[in-house]
Amino acid sequence: MDKNTHLSSFSQWLNQIDFKQLDETLGQTGGDKYVKKLTTKAYMTLFLYAHLQKEDSLRSISDCVLGEELQKATGLSSISASQLSRKNNSVDPQLLMTIFLDLVAKIKGKRAPKIDERLKVVDSTTIPLNAQRYPWAHFRKTKAGVKLHLRLVFMGKGQVFPEKAVLTSAQVNDRSQLDVLVDEKEAMYVFDRGYVDYQAFDRFSEEGMFFASRLKKNAVIHVLHDYKVPEKSSILSDQMILLGGVQNQTENAFRLIVAKDDQGKNIRIITNRFDLSATEISDVYRHRWAIELFFKWLKQHVRIRTFYGQSETAVQNQLLLALIHYSLFVLIQQKLETTRSVLQLTRWFKAVLWKSCEQWFRRIRFQMEKRKRVT
Repeated sequence: MDKNTHLSSFSQWLNQIDFKQLDETLGQTGGDKYVKKLTTKAYMTLFLYAHLQKEDSLRSISDCVLGEELQKATGLSSISASQLSRKNNSVDPQLLMTIFLDLVAKIKGKRAPKIDERLKVVDSTTIPLNAQRYPWAHFRKTKAGVKLHLRLVFMGKGQVFPEKAVLTSAQVNDRSQLDVLVDEKEAMYVFDRGYVDYQAFDRFSEEGMFFASRLKKNAVIHVLHDYKVPEKSSILSDQMILLGGVQNQTENAFRLIVAKDDQGKNIRIITNRFDLSATEISDVYRHRWAIELFFKWLKQHVRIRTFYGQSETAVQNQLLLALIHYSLFVLIQQKLETTRSVLQLTRWFKAVLWKSCEQWFRRIRFQMEKRKRVT
């Protein structure tokens, strides 16, 4: 039995964060030097709880501290909305980014041997903001917004984790982040046509990075070779091509596959993989949908539509806490070797929040065994 099973589910969930390292970092930077009440650890504990419970304002978070169990977890007997606001605007987002990346490293270190983490999905999501309340996030004439650029590792159905994140204003072009998000040799990256960049595609091929992307309908191509396509399949054509016209033609040859999607529409997939079948490439591209589901989860089940602050720092911190929140559940998935979704784990978690974590784990194991018996 795990030596920490006497902890509450909430404490076990949070203890995956290296708070000792956090204290050492704050000691070196003086981040909490003059703090008497709301430490960075207490701030994180309280705001992660707020994400979990979908609290919609700083005032509602303040009221949560009236609960005895949360008081024990945070070391706070009370806190005002104004104190929460000041702390949320003062915590360095880079500190939270470091914690997020530390959790990512733990996830990668604990992955099952059969898991291949080389399939990565790249995309972005724009979060609209009120132009008057968030003038620093100016996007268009009457709009404001921020954009989360994300690299998601696909490990199988229902098994994904965010690996790298970049936060920018909404007006930043997706292609500008390709160099940041596509940077590991021998990995397979999947992204949409908003990332099409012929020079980048050449560089990926020369540096040993693989990709599959939608190709725009108006792209100019020069066919070098037609491959035979499997009969009675969703593959319509499979060709070796050069991309671009005379002025901007690629130096490397690529593969263009035209296939039917689940709705019966034709999609054009460009890739530099010639070692996989056309059907395998088509299946790989379908995994791009995993990041759409992740963004949907982020917006629907984590409180990021309503931000707790209006400053750039406050918005960045809330988005990073959302990624930390998700990563903590992925570590639980790995600990118990379950394929149950993060959403389902969250529901059970909230039901036994202040009870022994063993009750939470028992529920997960019971459902795993039940599923095995049914299948």
